[in-house]
Amino acid sequence: MRNLIDIMELSVEELQELIDRAMDIIANPEKYAHVCAGKKLATLFFEPSTRTRLSFEAAMYELGGHVLGFSEAQSSSASKGESVSDTVRVVGCYADIIAMRHPKEGAPLVASRKAGIPVINAGDGGHNHPTQTLADLLTIYREKGRLTDMTIGVCGDLKFGRTVHSLVSAMSRYPGVRFVMISPEELKIPKYILTDVLDPKGIEYEEVTSLEGAMPKLDILYMTRVQRERFFNEADYVRLKDSYILTPDKLKTAKNDLCILHPLPRVNEISVAVDDDPRACYFKQALNGKYMRMALILKLLEVDV
Repeated sequence: MRNLIDIMELSVEELQELIDRAMDIIANPEKYAHVCAGKKLATLFFEPSTRTRLSFEAAMYELGGHVLGFSEAQSSSASKGESVSDTVRVVGCYADIIAMRHPKEGAPLVASRKAGIPVINAGDGGHNHPTQTLADLLTIYREKGRLTDMTIGVCGDLKFGRTVHSLVSAMSRYPGVRFVMISPEELKIPKYILTDVLDPKGIEYEEVTSLEGAMPKLDILYMTRVQRERFFNEADYVRLKDSYILTPDKLKTAKNDLCILHPLPRVNEISVAVDDDPRACYFKQALNGKYMRMALILKLLEVDV
């Protein structure tokens, strides 16, 4: 039985297999319409979510399966003090696979050891968000036709941004990939990402504070919001929340084929005036997340198509 807790649990070959499956789902949706008939996905969301939860639910419905679960801790027995272990043991009696989001790092890993059915980490605190990375990879692949030989700028909250941590880890395995880390000093990427992931592989990266200065060299720009829920101090959040706002003016020096990504939700870090730019790919990215979650559900349930 396989789980997906960390994107690095999937080999490069498995990532390509999922991308190929997603591309086939896009091309032949009718072929997949009933392959999960009789299967149930439990969405255990102890933290609010729009895209991730709804895309998991849409993915399962489009595979012909069923969905049960909850969308906030208050509507589950966690509000009575039930442990994650007990919750997933019970849910494992009712469902075939679990997608779980939790504010505490490591909670989905604990769940995967107790559930008895496959568990997908749908985001754990500031740690990891592997299925968002699957959406990112498919978007880059569809827009660029490759996952190699490119310069990726990650901008905004790199300290707490779990989507950034997962993406940098995943893309570090492809040849010719370089990173530009764009953030305020207080929100720099955690040192362990540099020392454990990038440095051992000799991957080029630079840490800068200027978005405008980095723009001309980027093939991918991955914007993130400064997340109020990750801050202990409201004053720090207010001071840093508008550090980087992408506007049409700032894109004047960007490449014509730049791909602008954002895991969403957006607050104001990308001006709505950018939405009509053909380089804006973040709503495509949300759709691609559904296709990759469909491919992942099929893989973990070992469904033959």
